[in-house]
Amino acid sequence: MDLAHFDRIFVPVFVAMSTLSVLPVFLAMTEGQPPDAMNRIARRAILTAFSVAVTITLAGQAIFRLLGITVDDLRIGGGLILLTLAIHDLIFSTEKRKRVDGEGGDSGVVPLGVPLIVGPATMTTCLVLADERGPLPVVLALVLNLGITAVLLLNAHRLAGRVHPGATRAFGKVMSLFLAAIAVSMLRAGVVGMVAALR
Repeated sequence: MDLAHFDRIFVPVFVAMSTLSVLPVFLAMTEGQPPDAMNRIARRAILTAFSVAVTITLAGQAIFRLLGITVDDLRIGGGLILLTLAIHDLIFSTEKRKRVDGEGGDSGVVPLGVPLIVGPATMTTCLVLADERGPLPVVLALVLNLGITAVLLLNAHRLAGRVHPGATRAFGKVMSLFLAAIAVSMLRAGVVGMVAALR
């Protein structure tokens, strides 16, 4: 496993996952819940996100063969999706004012685990990176990023009174801007790859 340029894997996954933008949504959904209930929901969300992301990452090549697509197809399609998501997040508010019941229900699975922590942006990014760099470094980047997410969510009840919601929302907007830049980069690489293949 080549980790010489691991930052080129970790950073795109971090941007696509946009960990800090999930925090205000988590706090809104668990408002009024005791710390134990919040932690239970957070653990369920992290486990769900990890399972989905690793499955997508490891099965990427099989998915390509099954669907008869190339990595350039995915770059262009994924770039369009990421750009759309980024524009939507930049223009509209991403907060979802949804309360959870006392037991947490399935909110740890949906929408927290998927698609808030691991959504289309993260899935597409992982698929492309796994094809370019290999699946193992991408899985490692996922583990590290989900570790950061877990630390934040498991301490959300402590952070709630110290971090202004506007600050986390502002950071989420910045992450969306970087996500748009990554989307344009993916589109450019896909078009160049397709043109090169036709020559």
